This record gives sequence, structure tokens and C-alpha cells, in this order.
Amino acid sequence: MASAALSTPARARPRAAAWAWAWALPPVGLLALVFLYPLALVVQQSVRPDTGGTSVQPYADVFASEAFREALWTTVWLAAASTAGCLVLGFVLALIIAFVPFPGARAAARFIDVFLSFPSFLITLALLFIYGSTGMANGLWTDVTGAGEGPFQFLTTPWGVLLAEITYFTPFDMRPLLAAFSQLDTAQLEAASSLGARAPRIIRQIILPEALPALAAGGSLVLVLCLNEFGIVLFTGAKGVTTLPMLVYGKAILESDYPGACVVAVVNVLISVGLYGLYRVVSRRAGA
Repeated sequence: MASAALSTPARARPRAAAWAWAWALPPVGLLALVFLYPLALVVQQSVRPDTGGTSVQPYADVFASEAFREALWTTVWLAAASTAGCLVLGFVLALIIAFVPFPGARAAARFIDVFLSFPSFLITLALLFIYGSTGMANGLWTDVTGAGEGPFQFLTTPWGVLLAEITYFTPFDMRPLLAAFSQLDTAQLEAASSLGARAPRIIRQIILPEALPALAAGGSLVLVLCLNEFGIVLFTGAKGVTTLPMLVYGKAILESDYPGACVVAVVNVLISVGLYGLYRVVSRRAGA
């Protein structure tokens, strides 16, 4: 009797595992159909040149082109510069919201959550209304000076893209920072202040070490998002600024070079997945 009782759970385990697989297969199959199948088609098209057959010649052609190398470099430096700007600006703004008492600090923190839901092109349009060729800043300048055009013409340059990306992605850095600051023991700050430590030293020796994991997690996320940003570059109309997403658009829509567009897309996906893996590792260690 005892042996029969012990064997019953053992027999039930394979049956439970089978039921678990039966419940898991439909959502896994749906995810594979929606996400993995289109990606597989892109990879397949990247090795199907217009001449027919299967070949890695599209990769060789794209990697040898000057346009691809320039787009890769533009994508990398814009993403890195935007991430650095977001880290600096986000850290300063998060410090002010978290530690400087002023009316509306709690509302500002809540607005950060709302801002994260805004589409990127909305911020770009707002900057165009302010700093565009016919925007408010240039209009005010021409009204006051009588000049034919205003001095603010940077939005159609790489600096305009950089400004738009820093403006849009800074809250993505601020959110984990505000969460980290909320868990900081204020007794340490009060003790340091009572011992005569000034604000810069408190920030450098107490706040910054606690914020480093959140900075790393937020910066990794912003770097991934900037690498894949398309709407900001498109809406600014920056001349000569071609990133990898813009190159995919140009090859597919303007040149009808679908194998080349798929090659660039595969490269972009590989870079993004690699950086996303880094972001997950950093977030796990940071507890974000």
C-alpha cells in the first residue's frame, strides 16, 4: 500500500507536464507567428538577391557600401551622445525633484510617467514649432530685428536630432533614478549635512554611488531606444543624417532594394538584441 501511494504522484508528474505544455503551446505559437515569423522572412530575404537563388552577396554589397558605413557611424555616435546627454540631464533633474523641496515636485514626478507615453514625433513637432525656420523663436527674432530669417536653423542638422532625442529620452533615465532616490536612507544625508558636508560632496559620496545601478540601467535602455529611433530623424528633416533605420526606409521605399534593406535591418536587430541583453543584465544587477 505504501509503495502504491508513493508511485501515484510519480505517475501524475508526466501527465501534469503534458497539460502544462498543452497550455503553453498556443501562446508560444501565437508569439512565434506574430514576431518570429516576420523576422525569419526578413532574414530569408536578406540572402535572396534579385538575381535569384541563395547568396550572401547582399551582405557583401551592403558592408562594402559607403552609405552603410556612414549610417552605422551616425547611428552609433548619435545614440551614444544622446545617452550621455540624457544621463547628465536626467540625473540633475531627478536630484532637483527628489531632494529640492518646491511646490509641485510630486506633480512633476507624476508627469514623468505620463511623458513616457508620448510618441517621439510629438516632441519633434513641438521643437519645430519653437525652433523651426518659421517657428516662434525665429519669428520673434525677425519681428524685433527686421531680419529676413532667424538665427535658429539647427533643427535640420545632427544637433537638432541630438536635442530632440535628449529631450524625449531623458525621462526614461529619470524614472529609475527617482525610484532609486526614493529608497535612499535620508538619515545618511542628514548626518552628512550635520557634520558640515556640502551639497556637492553629499552628491558625490552618498547619492551618486547609490544611483549608479539606476544610471546604468536607464542608460542602457536609452541607448537601445536611440539606436532604433526613426520618427525623430524623419520629422526633423535633418539633411545628411542617415541612421540605420533611415537607411532601411530609403533602400526599401525609395530604392526598392529589398535584400539590401533586409541586410541593414538584420544588422540593426543584432545590435539592438545585443544591447538589450546588456540592459537586462544591468537591470537585474541593479534590481530595476
